[in-house]
Amino acid sequence: MNVHVKPGFLKGSLQVPGSKSHTIRSVLLATLAGGRTCIENPLASGDGLSALTASRAFGAIVKEEENRWVVQGRGGILQVPSNVLDTGNSGTTTCLFTSVASLVDGYTVITGDEQIRRRPILPLVDALNALGATAFLTRGGQGCPPVVVKGVLQGGTVTIEGKNSQYVSSLLLSAPLAKRTTVIQVVNALEKPYVQLTLDWMKRLGIEVANPADYTQFVVEGGQQYQSGDFTIPSDWSAVAFPLVAAAITRSDLVLTGLDFSDSQGDKRVVDILARFGANVYRQNESELHIVGGERLKGGLTIDLSDIPDALPALSVLATQAEGRTVFVNLEHVRQKETDRVAEMTAKLNSLGCSLHMEQDSLVVDGPTAIQGGIVSSSGDHRIAMALVAAGLAAEGEVVITDAQCADVSFPGFFSKFAACGAGLLIEEAQD
Repeated sequence: MNVHVKPGFLKGSLQVPGSKSHTIRSVLLATLAGGRTCIENPLASGDGLSALTASRAFGAIVKEEENRWVVQGRGGILQVPSNVLDTGNSGTTTCLFTSVASLVDGYTVITGDEQIRRRPILPLVDALNALGATAFLTRGGQGCPPVVVKGVLQGGTVTIEGKNSQYVSSLLLSAPLAKRTTVIQVVNALEKPYVQLTLDWMKRLGIEVANPADYTQFVVEGGQQYQSGDFTIPSDWSAVAFPLVAAAITRSDLVLTGLDFSDSQGDKRVVDILARFGANVYRQNESELHIVGGERLKGGLTIDLSDIPDALPALSVLATQAEGRTVFVNLEHVRQKETDRVAEMTAKLNSLGCSLHMEQDSLVVDGPTAIQGGIVSSSGDHRIAMALVAAGLAAEGEVVITDAQCADVSFPGFFSKFAACGAGLLIEEAQD
């Protein structure tokens, strides 16, 4: 699917979907818990549906209703999947359910699409082996899925690389069902808000974890049981960045609704970052943000994205329209997402007339620059697709985004919601 974006602005109100991170964790824990769990406002597309597929593969009974999923859990007694578990394009599902597979006394094979089969998972595989499970990769020299896992997880002490928080969260979520206590020691702890989100979910379902404030060690007693319950998924703060940036760099007047400002998602920091750039964004009430575009944006900032790597695509677009040099730092792990987002955003925005220069761990953006019209590919990355729509609204000519359907992975209805707020979008479906 190609999307033609005409220069323009956004006006009205927009609600982002339920959080991907919350949805996947809720489905996983509902699978492990005993009894019935009701999940309201789940992300019913892409990664959320991949988590449901994994849940069913391990024996949970799932009923999908309108804006609600009901999961009958296994009480920790999981069944061996009857087939290869294909997680599609969901890196979070792949990583978190790999440790779930270590709780099963049988072999589980987990794979995904081409992007997933390029994403490193070896540190997690090594950690599971150290904790008494059996895990290996089908392509030994690649370090990436497909991965084969056999339980059962015993517990013990393990050291894990923390630049990718999914490794840490994966071990944490499964550790309570190990046979004995697990001690997880973390080196280079980054993306701490995502780990805190995991800990919050564990606590809600009856599990306590001992950990210091710096997130470098976690102690989880084995032989525990998750409790079922009824939960509502908050809106996805990582999705908020795209309409916020689109509004900030155009003459927009937009209200974002249905937000939870008390939520532990780290990506809500994008609001403070926009304010540092001089954007006119403010909290309207307990669940709404109001942003008025057209303000002169000020760069000259150094922004550490170690805890919110998913914000880079949107914020790099914002920086192209800010006066001065903006430097984004601590980006090494951003190169290991669905794509190398540092390289991809550099190439795509430069092709539209912007000025970006990348290093291994940083990205330098000089602005403001006029965004030219042109044709750019999403590279199959949902966050890149949405960031390019924001850029297109501020461009001097039409921007065409190819392979844009991937936006549905984390933001179902993205294009229709933008169009409802006045964005000039023309959808061109692929020809068979």
